[in-house]
Amino acid sequence: MVRMPSGLARPIIEQVNTLHAASPRTVPERSGPLRGHRRLLGAALGYLVALGLTCLVFVWTRDGQRLDGWLVPRAERGGGYEQQTTLVEPAKTVLSYFGDPAVLVVLLGMVLLVGALSKRFLAGVAGVAAVLCSVGIARVLKLLVVRPDLGVDGSTTHNSFPSGHAAVAMGLLLAFLLVLPGRARRWVAVPGVAGVSVIASATMITGWHRFSDVVGAVLLAAALSCLAAALTHRYDARDAGLSGLVWAGGGLIALVVAVVLPGGGVFSAMAAASGCTMLAVAPMLVLLR
Repeated sequence: MVRMPSGLARPIIEQVNTLHAASPRTVPERSGPLRGHRRLLGAALGYLVALGLTCLVFVWTRDGQRLDGWLVPRAERGGGYEQQTTLVEPAKTVLSYFGDPAVLVVLLGMVLLVGALSKRFLAGVAGVAAVLCSVGIARVLKLLVVRPDLGVDGSTTHNSFPSGHAAVAMGLLLAFLLVLPGRARRWVAVPGVAGVSVIASATMITGWHRFSDVVGAVLLAAALSCLAAALTHRYDARDAGLSGLVWAGGGLIALVVAVVLPGGGVFSAMAAASGCTMLAVAPMLVLLR
């Protein structure tokens, strides 16, 4: 047997010990991003399942159609769904402004600009793609989804699921969350959710969409935004923080308020739409880092 000189064996043993000590540290660092992408993909799947359930319950069941009619009832005069309130004209103004293609181009350009300034340009491109896909898929679903006649008073077979305006608004909010730094997201999320709620409420006040259309649009945009975040490889997942819990709690409170409001109607629908929007944004604030 050949013996290695002690002076030569000692450095080799030290190198081997160093490799064994460093290997456990490198594994979590590599598995972290992969685990984060899996969570984002899982969230996207969850949003899509919720989208399908929303369509199933509100479009294809009698009780769901009744709940839609309770929240956004058909007008007694004229037969349309435009609500009898002084908010109709302001709602039409909001929709006409937000529906202007020039305004949409400017907002999408701002997403790309913020992404470039924050060194997240790829995420900005993915966010813009998610917004455009939300519009396209919403239009396709309007053509494919069939709303059956289940004998519900005040309900029609005209399908409006999901809302394109609400999908664009929610998609834009989440696109900005994708490109903004972590500290800025909390401050943008507050006015962003308010803006999405205003646009969603305007579509219901004017009778353009039902409550289920708004919920479906929010879920659709959230699912595509999760896919965009996962594909850009710029985000990781972390455990639920205080901000996500606060947003989820606020959404639940808004839903409770919608239920306890007397008589239902569009104001209950507005509160419920705000609650659903907050609940959909809360996981994004938790997952994006």
